[in-house]
Order: sequence, then C-alpha cells, then structure tokens
Amino acid sequence: MSDEFSVESVYAELLGRAPENKMEPRLAPLFRAMEVLGEPNKACPIIHITGTNGKTSTARMIEQGLIAHGLSTGRYTSPHLSKVTERISINGEPVSDETFVRIWDEIRPYLAIVDAELEADDQPRLTYFECLTILGYAVFADQPVDVAVIEVGLGGITDATNVGDGAVSVVTPISLDHTDLLGDTTGEIAVEKAGIIKPGGFLVSAVQPRDAAQVLLEKAQEVGVPFRFEGVEFGVESRAVAVGGQMLDIQGLAGRYDEVFLPLHGAHQAENAAVAVASLEAFFGGGERELDPEVLREAFLNVTSPGRLEVVRTAPTIIVDAAHNPDGIRASAESIQEAFNFSKLVVVLGVLQEKDAAEILNQLKESLGDLAEEICLTQSTSPRAIPAGELAELAVDLGWGEENVHISEKLDDAIEWAVARSEANDDLSGGVLITGSITVVAEARILLQAKGA
Repeated sequence: MSDEFSVESVYAELLGRAPENKMEPRLAPLFRAMEVLGEPNKACPIIHITGTNGKTSTARMIEQGLIAHGLSTGRYTSPHLSKVTERISINGEPVSDETFVRIWDEIRPYLAIVDAELEADDQPRLTYFECLTILGYAVFADQPVDVAVIEVGLGGITDATNVGDGAVSVVTPISLDHTDLLGDTTGEIAVEKAGIIKPGGFLVSAVQPRDAAQVLLEKAQEVGVPFRFEGVEFGVESRAVAVGGQMLDIQGLAGRYDEVFLPLHGAHQAENAAVAVASLEAFFGGGERELDPEVLREAFLNVTSPGRLEVVRTAPTIIVDAAHNPDGIRASAESIQEAFNFSKLVVVLGVLQEKDAAEILNQLKESLGDLAEEICLTQSTSPRAIPAGELAELAVDLGWGEENVHISEKLDDAIEWAVARSEANDDLSGGVLITGSITVVAEARILLQAKGA
C-alpha cells in the first residue's frame, strides 16, 4: 500500500465532502455512479433493511444465517463505532484496509466524472455517505460476494442505498426519529421507508404501529410482492432469559425453530431474531421452505451486536448501548432490568442535537425509575453533541433531582465519576449505563479498551 492512501486518509477525504450527517435527498447521481462503474449494484442479490430501531442487529443476524448456509456475504451498515471499515463487512468481518483503499483508489476517477457533472449543474458533489455507499457496492462486486445485506442510512425512497433492489425488503420497528426529515407521524415515516419495496421482491416486516403497517401493506400490494408481518404470519413463541443471552422458540414462515440460543439481551432482540428468521426463509425459499434448525442454531450462536447492550467491563458492570431515541431507550431499559440484577444503575448520557433529548430523558426516568436516580450528563467530541450543561439543565427541569445530576464535559471524567458512584457504600451490585448516542458509545468503548477494562 502506498503512503499516499490509507484508511485514515480516505476517511478524511470522504468527510471533507460533507458533514457525516449531511445526506442529499436524491438518487440520480447514485445511478449515474453505478452506470460509470458497470452497475456493481446489480452484481449479487440484496437483502435491504430499513426501519427506525434494530436495523444493524437484524442485519448481523441475517448475515450469520447466510454464512451458516455456506454463502459469502457483504454487509453494509452505519454508522461505525471505531473504524470506518466496520461499515463494509465481508463474511462478518470488516473489509481489509488494503481492499478498502484499493477499491477507493480504483473508483475515484469515475466518481470525479459524476462530481464534475453535478457541479456543472450547480448541485453539490457526491456526499460522504453517497461515496461510502458506492464504495460498499464496489467492494461487494469486487470480491465477489454471493449476497449483500444492505442497511439504509436514512428513510428509504431517496437513500443512497436504494440504487439496489432487494430480493427481500426488511422493515424493522418504525417509530418517531428524524421527524424533521421523514415526517411527524409513523405513517409518514413509513412512506419514506416503503421506498425500498420493489417489484420482484418480498416484504418482511416487524410489528408496526397501525398507520405504518397500513402504508407498508399498501406499498407491497401496489408493486405486487408477497408480504409477511410479525405477529400475523411469524413471531417469537416464547423466550427465557439465559446466561449470556436468551433462549427462543420462533415460529417462522415455513417452520418452527425451538431452543435457539441468542447471545443478546432483551425482548427487542428476540423480535429482531424472528424478523431475521423470516427474512432468511423468504430469501431461500420464498417463505415456503423450512430452514435447517441446526444450521439456524449454529448461525445465531455467532451473532454479535457491538455497542448494543454490550458489557465492556465488570466489577462494576459497565454497559454501553447505542439507543438514541425514546423507543430505543425504553427497549434497552426494559432489557437491562430483565437481564441484570442491579441494585442501582448510574447513567452516563450524551445526546446529539438532532435528537429529542427531552423525551430521551423522560423515557430514562420513566423506564428505570428508582433504579437510576443518579445521572451524569456529558458530550462526545462530535460537533453535533448537545453541551453537557444544557442537557443537565434540561434534566433538572424534567424532574431529575438537582442533587443527583452531575456534569462532566469530558467523557472519561464522566465514566470515572459514574464508576465511583456505582461503587459507593461498597455496593457490589451497582452498574453503569453509557447511552444516548452512537458517538458517545463509540468513544466510551475506545476509552475503556485503552484502559484494559
């Protein structure tokens, strides 16, 4: 690899195009890029995933199911926790630095053609997310992989990933998030997300609010594809907490799968697993052929979901969770109380400006109650982070006792304070929850790993 290019230099070049959260509501430049690159978006079948919560976990479960069936896989998810290469995975592992840099070097001249055409038309050149998406498709075509699992960045209709047509379109639970861009109701948001449902595909949906379910149903009927909804045609029959995760009985579209161990916590992850099973059945046999139960059990044993209710330290237990909207916070809080026997839980919270911080704080207070009386408000290094002081003022206004609210602008100080408070009075059953944004979780994981936690 030459000194001119490295993963870090490519990442810097990409970020120099637009802020990470800047996404253009357009697809024409993406189709143009696909055209000049020889249509890598058509190189293999795609399982396309949208929704509000659970997309990445569901993608990772589907990926392991495909691998267990002997297929080579590509997985495109966002955002990353530690390194940009995590977004483009081959057979469950981040793409190699060499491949990431090589493919970027190969496609840069072609993207320059698209950039020049956009600038000539007074449009912004290809954005950070658009370029990463193109790079992902190019990497998968180069390998080549047998099937790609693609997670949308935002919405669906004009999301950059939507240049690919899903053989299976998967919709995880829809709730209110990014309302400034997607709509003020779950039904309006569903209209955006239904954009990934394409002719010749197959819709698999999690349980949805009534208005969202109706939108998805009508879109599937409009384009003439089969549709299956959790709670109607498939779902979790039973679940029991087990050491390191949970034991599931799942009714799929074509078969029943008993005693499936999932090494993740929470009812929401069990529901993600049911959606993943139905998606695999839809992909392999149009929902009419049962999977091999032993192959499925083997697949789910290998599922991981970094940054999602992840224990990164013990004594005291520190959990990082990337929940960043009220529904995600609620699901995480319920899962923690089910899977862990904490006497108290100290919360470290950092939130980005585009999120509903008030509702996140309210949901934490409502869901955790007396278990989490103490909270430390902090901020990541992201320029989009709400200042810790503003979060603290909001927390006090919302009923968190002023004496229980702490401010630490630096995340390492916040973690140190929370650990000390969790161990106060020699309490050996206290814990720490770090949550509120993916940027906070990513930085916390790096800090704790650096300290050998």
